[in-house]
Amino acid sequence: MAATAQVGAVDEEPQGFARNVLTLLERVEYRRCNSGEDLEAIYKLRYRAYRTHGIVSESPMQAMKDDLDDAPNCHRFGVFIDGQLASTIRVHHLHAAEPYAPAMTVFGDVLGPRLARGDSFIDPSRLAADPALIRLYRPLPYLTLRLAVTGAAYFNTTSCLSMVRDEHTAFYQRIFNSVRIAEPRDYASVTVQGILFESRCDKNMENTLRRFPFFRSTAAERRMLFARPGPGELAPLTILPTAKYYRPAA
Repeated sequence: MAATAQVGAVDEEPQGFARNVLTLLERVEYRRCNSGEDLEAIYKLRYRAYRTHGIVSESPMQAMKDDLDDAPNCHRFGVFIDGQLASTIRVHHLHAAEPYAPAMTVFGDVLGPRLARGDSFIDPSRLAADPALIRLYRPLPYLTLRLAVTGAAYFNTTSCLSMVRDEHTAFYQRIFNSVRIAEPRDYASVTVQGILFESRCDKNMENTLRRFPFFRSTAAERRMLFARPGPGELAPLTILPTAKYYRPAA
C-alpha cells in the first residue's frame, strides 16, 4: 500500500502551505537504505506505523519486509528530520524489462499490457511515518511522496501509480490529479483492500510542480537519489533536497 500516514487536506492558503513545507524541507535529508542498520530501521518503522493503523497482523519480528524489497528496480529511502528517522518509502521503477512492483502483484492484468506497449511507471509503496512525529510535522507525507515525484522525473515515466486505501483516495485526486483505473482488490500483506490510481506525468506533472513547488528537484538530486553506482563507486550516504535551488531551463 502507498500510504499509512494521515494525508489530509491543505488547510491553509496554497502558497502559504508551500512556503511552510519548503521551510521544513530545509531540515530534511534523504537516505538511500541499502543495507545494515538503515534497512532494519525502516522495516521496523513500517511495522510500527502499519500496526498503529491496524492494517497488519502482529509479528514477533516487529519488522515489515517482503521479496519486492530486493527487486532490482526497488529504491528504499529513509526521510530524516534534524537527523531523526521520520518516515520511509520505497519506489519501484516499473517497466517491461523489470516488471516488479506491488501494483503488478495485484493489478498485473491491468498494467501488463501497458508495459508491453512501452509504458513505464513509478510505484511508491510502504509509505510509513513515525506515529509520534506525524503529529509534529503535518507536511511529512508530502516530503516523503516527493521521492515518488522525483523518481517519475528521473526515469521519465508514463505515470505515477498509487495503490491506496479508500480513505486516502481524495488526497491523491486533489494533489496529483490521479484517476482510478481499477476496482479495489485484496493485497496479501495487509488487511485492507487497495485501489489503483494513476497520475499521467505528461498531463499532470507541470501543474503539480507549479502548485506545490516543494516537489521540484534538480537533475543532480535526482541522479543521487536514483542512479545506480558504477563499479567501484559509492552511493551518496545522504541527499539534501534541492527544491529551493531549482531554476527552470531557459
